[in-house]
This record gives sequence, structure tokens and C-alpha cells, in this order.
Amino acid sequence: MPKKKHDLIKKDQKHQELEERLKRTMADYQNLERRIEEERKLLSKLSAMLLVEKLLPVLDNLENAQSHLKDQGLEMVIRQFKEILNQEGVEEIEAIGQQFDPNQHEAVEAQAGENENTVARVVAKGYKIEDKVIRPAKVVVTKKAATQDQKQEETYV
Repeated sequence: MPKKKHDLIKKDQKHQELEERLKRTMADYQNLERRIEEERKLLSKLSAMLLVEKLLPVLDNLENAQSHLKDQGLEMVIRQFKEILNQEGVEEIEAIGQQFDPNQHEAVEAQAGENENTVARVVAKGYKIEDKVIRPAKVVVTKKAATQDQKQEETYV
């Protein structure tokens, strides 16, 4: 009787050990599936961003052509192009009148103005998907003009 009881306890322990291993393995497998799905989504998003980045110069050229031609057909194509980009989550970066943000804007020129570090003009539009900047907006930024007193102080220093 003691031997059977001992064998039974041993089998029960082995059963519990195998059950724990199975639970850990299943949890590891579920984590792997989740991680693979996240990586697949990230890869898809990255691929879309790379494609959009290649298409943006085409949109720029179409808009430049439209500014000279004023063609209704071309305007429809541009609108359709922008709608497709919008459906993919692409947004134009707002710039004019905004405070200069080096994460979203690239300053290509500075000009005198009333406000410090305000975007005065957009040289090339910028775009983003969600919070990821695909291409920063190339902008002209205002700088306050130094007053006559400030200029004199700088000369004496």
C-alpha cells in the first residue's frame, strides 16, 4: 500500500508539473502570436509610409502644375490623390501662423517680423501619419528685428 501511494503521489506531481509546463508554453505561444501581429502591423505601416514618401513629390508636381494651368481635370486628380492619402491616415502639417516646431518644420529661411519663431510662409508642404512625420514642412520663420537701442548695445559690447 505505501508503494502504491508513493507511486500515485509521484504521478500526481508529474501530472502537475506537465500541466504547469503546458500552461507556460501556451502563454508563451499567445505572447508570440501577439508580438508577430504587432510586428506585422508595424511593417505594414512602415511600408505605407515609405510608399507615401515616394508619392509626395508627385503630388507636389501636380499642385505646381495646377497653380500655373488652373485646369479643372487636374484639380479633380489632385483632390482624388489627397482623398486617398487621407484615407491612409496622411495629414498635411499645419504651418502658416504656427509657432515653429523643429519636429514638424524645417526652417529654410528667416525674415524679419513682429513675432519670434512664427511660420510666415510654407516653401514645401509637410505631411505626417498619426504622430509620425513623413516629411517636415519647409518653412520661412519670422525673427524679431532688433531695435536701434539693441543694435547700439551690441556694438558697444
